[in-house]
Amino acid sequence: MTLEEGARACLLRFRQRLEQDIKPSYLMDHMISDGVMTGDEEERIRTQPTRKDQAAALLELLLGKGNCAYISFYNALIREAYDDLANLLHADLPQVLSDAHKSSSDGSTSYVQAVLSEGGVPQRPVVFVSRPELVNQIREKLYHLQKESGWVTIFGMAGSGKSVLAAEAVRNHGLIEECFPGGIHWLSIGQLEKPDLLVKIQSLCFRLEQSLDSQSFHRTPNSLDEAKERLRFLMLRRYPRSLLILDDIWDSTVLKVFDIQCRILLTTRNRSLTDSVSGAKHEVEVESGLDDKKGLEILALYTNTKPQGLPEEARSIVRECKGSPLVVSLIGALLKEKPNRWRYYLIQLQQKQFKRIRKSSSYDYDALDQAMAASIEVLPEEHQELYKDLTVLEKDVKIPAKVLSILWDLELEDVEDILEEFANKSLLFVDSHSKPYLYYLHDLQLDFLVEQNRTQLESLHAKVVHQYQHFYRDGPPTSGDEECFYWIRFLTYHMAKANLSKELYSLMFSLDWVSIKAQIMGPAPLINDYVEYGPILDEENSEVRSQFQEFLSLNGHQLEQRPFPDVVQLALSQPYASEVYRQALQQAQERASTGTLYFDWLNKSSVESLSRLVIHPHQGSIYSACFSHDGAKIASCGASKTLKVFKSTSGEKLTEILAHDDEVLCCAFSPDDRLLATCSSDRKVKVWNVERAMLLRVFEEEHEEQVNYCQFTNTTRRLLLATCSNDKFLNPSSQNTMFGHFEPVNHCCFSPDDKYLSTSSNDGTVKLFQVSSANEWKTINVRSIFAETDEEVIVKCSTWTADSKRVISAARNAVLVSTSDMLLEIKTNRLSTVQYCHACPTSNLLAIAFSNYAVELWDLEANKKMADCSGHLSWVQRVQFSPDGSQLLSCSDDQTVRLWETNKVHTSSAISLKRDSDVLFRGEEIIVSAADNCNRLTVSWGEMVQRVELRIKRQSASSCWLHTKLKSLFVFFFRDIECSQVKTIVPSGKLLANLLGHTKTVLHCQFTQNGQTLITSSEDTTLRVWRWQSGDCMVLQGHKEQVRCFSLFSTSPANTHLLSWSFDGTVKVRFRQTHKKLQDIEAHREAILSCHVSPGGCFFATTSADKTAKLWHCDSWQCLHTLSGHQYCVRSCQFSWDSRRLATGDDNGEIRIWGVKDGCLLKICSRDSKDGMDSLHGGWVTDLHFSPDNSLLVSTGGYIKWWDVEKGEALQTFYPKGSGLKRIHVSSDFSTFVTIDNIGILYILHRVV
Repeated sequence: MTLEEGARACLLRFRQRLEQDIKPSYLMDHMISDGVMTGDEEERIRTQPTRKDQAAALLELLLGKGNCAYISFYNALIREAYDDLANLLHADLPQVLSDAHKSSSDGSTSYVQAVLSEGGVPQRPVVFVSRPELVNQIREKLYHLQKESGWVTIFGMAGSGKSVLAAEAVRNHGLIEECFPGGIHWLSIGQLEKPDLLVKIQSLCFRLEQSLDSQSFHRTPNSLDEAKERLRFLMLRRYPRSLLILDDIWDSTVLKVFDIQCRILLTTRNRSLTDSVSGAKHEVEVESGLDDKKGLEILALYTNTKPQGLPEEARSIVRECKGSPLVVSLIGALLKEKPNRWRYYLIQLQQKQFKRIRKSSSYDYDALDQAMAASIEVLPEEHQELYKDLTVLEKDVKIPAKVLSILWDLELEDVEDILEEFANKSLLFVDSHSKPYLYYLHDLQLDFLVEQNRTQLESLHAKVVHQYQHFYRDGPPTSGDEECFYWIRFLTYHMAKANLSKELYSLMFSLDWVSIKAQIMGPAPLINDYVEYGPILDEENSEVRSQFQEFLSLNGHQLEQRPFPDVVQLALSQPYASEVYRQALQQAQERASTGTLYFDWLNKSSVESLSRLVIHPHQGSIYSACFSHDGAKIASCGASKTLKVFKSTSGEKLTEILAHDDEVLCCAFSPDDRLLATCSSDRKVKVWNVERAMLLRVFEEEHEEQVNYCQFTNTTRRLLLATCSNDKFLNPSSQNTMFGHFEPVNHCCFSPDDKYLSTSSNDGTVKLFQVSSANEWKTINVRSIFAETDEEVIVKCSTWTADSKRVISAARNAVLVSTSDMLLEIKTNRLSTVQYCHACPTSNLLAIAFSNYAVELWDLEANKKMADCSGHLSWVQRVQFSPDGSQLLSCSDDQTVRLWETNKVHTSSAISLKRDSDVLFRGEEIIVSAADNCNRLTVSWGEMVQRVELRIKRQSASSCWLHTKLKSLFVFFFRDIECSQVKTIVPSGKLLANLLGHTKTVLHCQFTQNGQTLITSSEDTTLRVWRWQSGDCMVLQGHKEQVRCFSLFSTSPANTHLLSWSFDGTVKVRFRQTHKKLQDIEAHREAILSCHVSPGGCFFATTSADKTAKLWHCDSWQCLHTLSGHQYCVRSCQFSWDSRRLATGDDNGEIRIWGVKDGCLLKICSRDSKDGMDSLHGGWVTDLHFSPDNSLLVSTGGYIKWWDVEKGEALQTFYPKGSGLKRIHVSSDFSTFVTIDNIGILYILHRVV
């Protein structure tokens, strides 16, 4: 076998392009199914090391095969959506499918016309569009009949174009000449009674005999048996190599009449008909309809218009036709006579008024409803009722047989048999790639059923709900299979459609349902349910609906974690008045009785938040997110190389596209929201169709380096796309390249009126270009504001006020407003760098994102901060207001997109505490002291909060400690540029002592037991021992680097020691009374990060950046064991109360439990992680505490976890609003826990009993 030269040359010409783009594994599956490739050949290709090598091997194999393989490869490209590559091969597509099948014509010669005319084959329709993939499949199957008799079945639903395809397949010179030189004979059958069938066969026999000499005429057959024998004789003896085409076969008994060992092509809606006859059998399924392009082509031909000249309703009509050639043709024929009725027929389609869409034609049915009804009427009556139940299905939803088994109350095997019958009659489609099989209806079939059963819809949905309730009376399914997935996804839909309001309330106001659905499907579909069915739920209780919706919206990113979090524990953080909290507390109390740990957040009422929705759309940093112009959608992109579009109300994913080969740096909607632009580190800019997730255009050569930003104009008046890059150029829609910057351009932004384009660069300037001429209009020298420094000034971004009169730019830690004649700075008083800023299009608000993860809202006119938007756990890359200004979105390296409600801004932001704090537990009283963001000492006495003003110019409060017995005594640290201060105060704010001496930040302090002496350690490498009332001080030197902490411990009643450790890797032990050095221990090669003395004072442990922990004896001061195994810095350690175990935690979130006696590893706590981008604990393990009975362990990192010490299993997790927990204070009975997160929120957690 050889490949035609034209096809061979085409493969060679485009070989490089094909090797670069195709994924052979997808294509080979189709080619094996077509019989043009063997399993051994596939295996040889798969063993190639890279995808490109596999592609090269596949193309080399193709060059050695024939025309059949070429066309199979072409069809595979189309099936796998490589339309652009298939178009390259189309021009040289062979008309036949093997070496013996060469065509000498284009298929429309006078010879072909004569043969088909003699055989009664219908002419092409007046309006005809080609469907080459299906035609080639049919021809390929027909070539199997070249040397033997058999059957080729074309099957598909009503109106799918089977008859036209059959006629077109045989309209080929090579096929007729090589396979069917005896002719092609067409017989239309339809739904016939036996007498009518006899007349049809008599007519065919007469036609066949007419072509023979007169001596061969016979008497007309008078019975079907006689007619069958006559036809057998004619086909086998007189027309031995001819093809009989039977169009529109319905009944297997009819087909048996033609079981005469000849070559037959038949069209049918019933796939299984040929099961009743003998011989070789081949099939072609006509499942997919016309694409939009073909549908528009038909309408254009009918209305004698070019496709691009069709009205805007044309595309909508094609989509409503669902790809059905019949419906498109019916509409086209109607429009040919009534060309002004585009809008009218679109409305009829949208309202499913199929009876009004009718036109006389050669088709057996003049309206779609008749064609659909005919298919259903051949079913047994009981099966017609079962088919009616499918009316309740959603479009594009595949359903497993088990769901229908519950709905129909039948055994699964019986249901599968019934569904097979439906599928064989083209009343249903089967996804055989899924195991178990999934079943679905074509959109037109579903539309027909809904229209036919409109008055029964409510009862049909109610039947679904009641059958579910009967079968799952003990609770919802949780297996996670397709059947479970269907019920969890669609039960609320069926309840709403059935108007079963009470059942819907009961379900959706249940924390159990929330937990099950969120675990199986994620939070977005749940949130969407509360949005979609909100009007129904609000009739019962709008407040409860709001509470559930808010709980999901603000915790959705947590509900996407794996392992799945405990929903009851999450819900315990809801406000006390919330129904969500009430249910959670009730369940927590019930489960606590069986030993399950739950913790109630006691002081949660003090926390404010503007956040409305938190979404976790990507794995990896999110670099850009933007609202659509209608505010209904949000697009996001980032390090995952993907582009995602989701609903702004719920976070439900609408589209996901693998957009680029490298990180996607920006995305932007066009003004009409039909297009999305993306740009990437791969130097490409791409434009996508949003609705179809289809790539429309790629700009590959416009930029030479990574493309940082892209934006469309704000109106469709003149649609432009601006992009900017590290190559210092600006490129609006490839029409003009704007020069002027001397360093990379980070950002570009059209003014609201589209007259100007602002650009921001690393060269310290913002340039304004006139859009109409692409000429530079003005340069804003941002560097001039920072004239006192020689450091580089990078302008991150710029934004325009709503009136297009002012440009606002961000550089370093400043936000600058440029007016016509001056540059003004907004005084943010921030040391953090400004990452991004955006001006509200409807108000004076400005959103600013800082490098400390914070987002602030400012009033531009008043130059005043209006709100803190705290919650992100890493750098915020982008902020943007919604078009109406009611919402603000922010996206971050923490993998989340957050939505904030700007109408909830408040001028007094919540107090943000610093993480260094001290806590005293006195019975039920909890005293917490911490510095806040206003340099005030904040002391909480139970429910009472007292703040002591200690504002001092140029100073920053760092931390504070309480005296354990004299609870009215506090120590407060300040640091300024020149020195650090220690202040001793009482709650009234009276200063008792101001201790000067340390030259750098004070890191730790501790009172001695009598409260007369205070010991401090500092970054200045020293410890100081103060008689704080007199101010006397002793300086303890020796460490070479900062002294992080120290401990006081006793080895005997008479001997108290002071043990200190430092980043210099040493531990120093001194006598407490004399401060004389007792031991100087070189403990680690790198910095010591933590140290803990065992409760009995016999041992101490050190952990280090050298990834080890060490156990030491307090008598000999010798190292007992070096504990190796951690792969990261060992950040924390803690002895159990019986001193038999030591827990260590590292910077990857791993916790190990060791035996103190022999230093052996006892347990590695659970390795379950959030995802591949996160550590095992959401961050470093910073603190550890054992329970008094040593059975439990609590740890802090990105969140708080409680562990079973014996099993090493996590028992509970508490997720704070922020992250980076530094320390946790634990009550003596292990029931109360206090900590502060990195955004300054205080957590007082109490165990639920």
